[in-house]
Amino acid sequence: MFDVSIRLAGQPGSLARFGEALGAAGVSLEGGGVFTVDGVGYAHFLVEDGDAARVALERAALSPATVRLVLIRRLKQDVPGQLGAIARALADAGVNIETQYSDHANRLILVVDNMETAERVTSDWAP
Repeated sequence: MFDVSIRLAGQPGSLARFGEALGAAGVSLEGGGVFTVDGVGYAHFLVEDGDAARVALERAALSPATVRLVLIRRLKQDVPGQLGAIARALADAGVNIETQYSDHANRLILVVDNMETAERVTSDWAP
C-alpha cells in the first residue's frame, strides 16, 4: 500500500478535483484525510496502486504528488497507550514518523523515514 500526498489549494472544489481524478482512473481510497494549515490543504490518502494515482493526478494537473510505501500496523485497541508505545519504539530506534492516520480497516498507517528499522522495531504490532 502507498501513501499519496499532495498540497491542495485552500478553496472550494480542491478535494473534489482530487477525488474525481483518482476515481476516474479507478483508484480507490483506502483511508486518509486532509488537514489545512494556514489556508493550504495537505492530503494524505492510502491507495493500492501508487503509480496509477500519481499518473491520474499528473493528468489532472494536480501535481506534484508524492507516493511512498507505508508501514501498516494494528494497535491493541483494548490496551490504553498503544499510540504512545509504538511511537516510543520508533523514536527510540531513531525513526521519524512523518505522517500517521488510520485506514478503513482500523489499522495504523505510518509514513516513516526508515522503513527497514520501523518494520523491525514494530513487529509486535504487525497485522
